[in-house]
Amino acid sequence: MNKIPKSYLADAEREGLTQSEIYLAESQAAGDAGDEETAWAWLRYADLPAYSLMTMKRVLGADFVREQNFLCIGEANRAYGENWLDE
Repeated sequence: MNKIPKSYLADAEREGLTQSEIYLAESQAAGDAGDEETAWAWLRYADLPAYSLMTMKRVLGADFVREQNFLCIGEANRAYGENWLDE
């Protein structure tokens, strides 16, 4: 089971946001605080569109995407095929 990353947002900053928006805001706040590891940890939970993951693959590499273990990988699998990271 995955441990929830350190939070950088106050409760008031979460109000009115969807769960995925909270993950994105947490990621941004962690990055702003200079905590890159936690920023990526929060981002793995967000509902990222398939094209975002494809861009990460092209820029950062397939191994990076695999290591991050993004939870929204299913959308990219449907859009690009099950082996998109290997192509």
